[in-house]
Amino acid sequence: MDMRKVVAHNLRRWRLERGLSQEELALRAGIDRTYISALERGIYSATVTMLGKIADVLAVEPATLLERPPKGRAR
Repeated sequence: MDMRKVVAHNLRRWRLERGLSQEELALRAGIDRTYISALERGIYSATVTMLGKIADVLAVEPATLLERPPKGRAR
């Protein structure tokens, strides 16, 4: 699986688990909502700085956003 898709899958999973909209996540992280949308669609590759900001808001370790999902769980 492409790493952009891994980040997309994990970002969306954790965002929804935390009950956050893309807009609320972006606001709390101090980034643009369209950037979150593009990350969740696998359009952009996030920098480590961005992964850190997003992970802080989601209350997970940045490495969590890079973990490949178990086979059969990715979209």
